[in-house]
Amino acid sequence: MLATENSLLLVIDFQDRLMPAIHCSEELEQKAAALIRGCHILAVPMLITQQYTKGLGETVPLIKNALGDFDPIEKTAFSCCKEESFKDALYKTDRKSIIVTGVEAHICVQQTVLELLEDEYSVYVVADCTGSRTETDYRIALRRMEQAGAILTTMESILFEMLESADHPKRKEISNIVK
Repeated sequence: MLATENSLLLVIDFQDRLMPAIHCSEELEQKAAALIRGCHILAVPMLITQQYTKGLGETVPLIKNALGDFDPIEKTAFSCCKEESFKDALYKTDRKSIIVTGVEAHICVQQTVLELLEDEYSVYVVADCTGSRTETDYRIALRRMEQAGAILTTMESILFEMLESADHPKRKEISNIVK
Protein backbone atom coordinates (compact mmCIF):
# COMPACT_ATOMS: atom_id res chain seq x y z
CA MET A 1 0.00 0.00 0.00
CA LEU A 2 1.27 3.45 -0.94
CA ALA A 3 1.86 5.89 1.95
CA THR A 4 2.75 9.57 1.73
CA GLU A 5 5.62 9.28 4.21
CA ASN A 6 7.47 6.78 2.01
CA SER A 7 6.54 8.13 -1.46
CA LEU A 8 8.16 10.39 -3.99
CA LEU A 9 6.75 11.74 -7.25
CA LEU A 10 9.09 11.57 -10.24
CA VAL A 11 8.11 13.92 -13.09
CA ILE A 12 9.99 13.00 -16.28
CA ASP A 13 10.58 15.32 -19.25
CA PHE A 14 7.33 17.24 -19.84
CA GLN A 15 9.12 19.62 -22.22
CA ASP A 16 8.12 22.30 -24.73
CA ARG A 17 9.47 20.70 -27.90
CA LEU A 18 8.51 17.17 -26.92
CA MET A 19 4.89 17.49 -25.75
CA PRO A 20 3.29 18.60 -29.06
CA ALA A 21 4.28 15.23 -30.57
CA ILE A 22 2.86 13.17 -27.69
CA HIS A 23 -0.42 11.30 -28.28
CA CYS A 24 -3.29 13.05 -26.38
CA SER A 25 -0.83 15.55 -24.91
CA GLU A 26 -3.43 18.05 -23.65
CA GLU A 27 -5.28 15.45 -21.57
CA LEU A 28 -1.97 14.02 -20.38
CA GLU A 29 -0.77 17.43 -19.21
CA GLN A 30 -4.07 18.09 -17.39
CA LYS A 31 -3.94 14.77 -15.54
CA ALA A 32 -0.25 15.14 -14.67
CA ALA A 33 -0.82 18.67 -13.38
CA ALA A 34 -3.65 17.36 -11.18
CA LEU A 35 -1.38 14.61 -9.84
CA ILE A 36 1.32 17.17 -9.06
CA ARG A 37 -1.15 19.48 -7.29
CA GLY A 38 -2.46 16.53 -5.27
CA CYS A 39 1.05 15.49 -4.28
CA HIS A 40 1.75 19.06 -3.16
CA ILE A 41 -1.35 18.98 -0.95
CA LEU A 42 -0.26 15.65 0.54
CA ALA A 43 3.34 16.89 1.01
CA VAL A 44 4.84 14.21 -1.23
CA PRO A 45 8.34 15.30 -2.33
CA MET A 46 9.12 15.50 -6.04
CA LEU A 47 12.03 15.15 -8.42
CA ILE A 48 11.68 16.73 -11.86
CA THR A 49 13.84 15.98 -14.88
CA GLN A 50 14.45 17.65 -18.22
CA GLN A 51 16.08 15.77 -21.08
CA TYR A 52 18.68 17.86 -22.92
CA THR A 53 16.96 21.17 -22.18
CA LYS A 54 18.97 22.99 -24.86
CA GLY A 55 17.34 20.85 -27.54
CA LEU A 56 13.94 19.95 -26.05
CA GLY A 57 13.14 23.13 -24.15
CA GLU A 58 11.87 23.85 -20.67
CA THR A 59 9.06 22.14 -18.77
CA VAL A 60 5.70 23.03 -20.36
CA PRO A 61 3.77 25.89 -18.70
CA LEU A 62 0.87 23.84 -17.29
CA ILE A 63 3.22 21.42 -15.53
CA LYS A 64 5.55 24.25 -14.50
CA ASN A 65 2.63 26.11 -12.89
CA ALA A 66 1.51 22.99 -11.00
CA LEU A 67 5.05 22.38 -9.76
CA GLY A 68 5.60 25.90 -8.48
CA ASP A 69 9.21 26.67 -7.66
CA PHE A 70 11.44 23.78 -8.76
CA ASP A 71 14.94 23.02 -9.89
CA PRO A 72 14.91 20.39 -12.66
CA ILE A 73 17.55 17.72 -12.88
CA GLU A 74 19.20 18.05 -16.28
CA LYS A 75 19.88 14.76 -18.03
CA THR A 76 21.15 13.44 -21.32
CA ALA A 77 20.84 9.74 -20.46
CA PHE A 78 17.42 8.31 -21.19
CA SER A 79 17.17 6.66 -17.77
CA CYS A 80 17.12 9.14 -14.91
CA CYS A 81 19.10 6.55 -12.93
CA LYS A 82 22.11 7.01 -15.23
CA GLU A 83 22.53 10.60 -13.99
CA GLU A 84 24.54 10.92 -10.78
CA SER A 85 22.69 14.10 -9.77
CA PHE A 86 19.39 12.21 -9.96
CA LYS A 87 20.70 9.22 -8.02
CA ASP A 88 22.09 11.52 -5.33
CA ALA A 89 18.81 13.45 -5.05
CA LEU A 90 16.77 10.23 -4.92
CA TYR A 91 19.03 8.70 -2.28
CA LYS A 92 18.78 11.82 -0.08
CA THR A 93 14.96 11.57 0.00
CA ASP A 94 15.14 8.10 1.60
CA ARG A 95 11.83 7.26 -0.13
CA LYS A 96 11.26 3.71 -1.40
CA SER A 97 7.94 4.10 -3.27
CA ILE A 98 8.37 6.02 -6.51
CA ILE A 99 5.32 7.38 -8.34
CA VAL A 100 6.24 7.97 -11.99
CA THR A 101 4.68 10.34 -14.50
CA GLY A 102 6.22 11.56 -17.75
CA VAL A 103 7.20 11.02 -21.34
CA GLU A 104 8.09 9.10 -23.33
CA ALA A 105 6.68 5.94 -21.82
CA HIS A 106 8.72 3.63 -24.04
CA ILE A 107 12.04 5.46 -23.65
CA CYS A 108 12.89 7.61 -20.63
CA VAL A 109 10.04 6.44 -18.41
CA GLN A 110 10.52 2.75 -19.19
CA GLN A 111 14.30 2.77 -18.81
CA THR A 112 14.03 4.66 -15.51
CA VAL A 113 11.32 2.35 -14.18
CA LEU A 114 13.29 -0.78 -15.08
CA GLU A 115 16.38 0.53 -13.27
CA LEU A 116 14.39 1.63 -10.23
CA LEU A 117 12.92 -1.87 -10.03
CA GLU A 118 16.42 -3.37 -10.28
CA ASP A 119 17.41 -1.14 -7.37
CA GLU A 120 14.48 -2.60 -5.39
CA TYR A 121 12.20 0.43 -5.32
CA SER A 122 8.44 0.00 -5.41
CA VAL A 123 7.43 1.72 -8.63
CA TYR A 124 3.94 3.03 -9.45
CA VAL A 125 3.50 4.06 -13.08
CA VAL A 126 0.58 6.47 -13.40
CA ALA A 127 -0.84 5.32 -16.74
CA ASP A 128 -3.07 8.34 -17.38
CA CYS A 129 -0.16 10.69 -16.59
CA THR A 130 2.34 8.98 -18.89
CA GLY A 131 2.55 9.09 -22.68
CA SER A 132 4.39 8.44 -25.93
CA ARG A 133 4.16 9.70 -29.48
CA THR A 134 2.25 6.60 -30.57
CA GLU A 135 -0.39 4.60 -28.76
CA THR A 136 1.39 1.35 -29.65
CA ASP A 137 4.66 2.45 -28.02
CA TYR A 138 2.68 3.57 -24.96
CA ARG A 139 0.72 0.30 -24.59
CA ILE A 140 3.76 -1.94 -25.09
CA ALA A 141 5.82 0.11 -22.62
CA LEU A 142 3.11 -0.19 -19.96
CA ARG A 143 2.96 -3.93 -20.50
CA ARG A 144 6.73 -4.31 -20.27
CA MET A 145 6.98 -2.21 -17.11
CA GLU A 146 4.15 -4.15 -15.48
CA GLN A 147 5.72 -7.49 -16.40
CA ALA A 148 8.97 -6.28 -14.82
CA GLY A 149 7.16 -5.56 -11.55
CA ALA A 150 5.89 -1.98 -11.78
CA ILE A 151 2.39 -1.29 -10.47
CA LEU A 152 0.14 0.38 -13.04
CA THR A 153 -2.34 2.84 -11.64
CA THR A 154 -4.14 6.13 -12.35
CA MET A 155 -3.93 9.65 -11.00
CA GLU A 156 -7.17 9.43 -9.04
CA SER A 157 -6.34 6.00 -7.65
CA ILE A 158 -2.92 7.17 -6.41
CA LEU A 159 -4.28 10.26 -4.69
CA PHE A 160 -7.09 8.42 -2.93
CA GLU A 161 -4.80 5.54 -1.95
CA MET A 162 -2.55 8.02 -0.18
CA LEU A 163 -5.59 9.57 1.57
CA GLU A 164 -6.55 6.12 2.92
CA SER A 165 -9.86 7.37 4.37
CA ALA A 166 -12.70 9.82 3.83
CA ASP A 167 -11.72 11.17 7.26
CA HIS A 168 -8.36 12.45 5.97
CA PRO A 169 -8.09 16.22 6.57
CA LYS A 170 -7.05 16.81 2.93
CA ARG A 171 -9.88 14.74 1.36
CA LYS A 172 -11.91 17.74 0.16
CA GLU A 173 -8.88 19.37 -1.45
CA ILE A 174 -8.01 16.14 -3.27
CA SER A 175 -11.65 15.60 -4.30
CA ASN A 176 -11.70 19.07 -5.85
CA ILE A 177 -8.61 18.28 -7.89
CA VAL A 178 -9.97 15.09 -9.44
CA LYS A 179 -13.37 16.56 -10.41
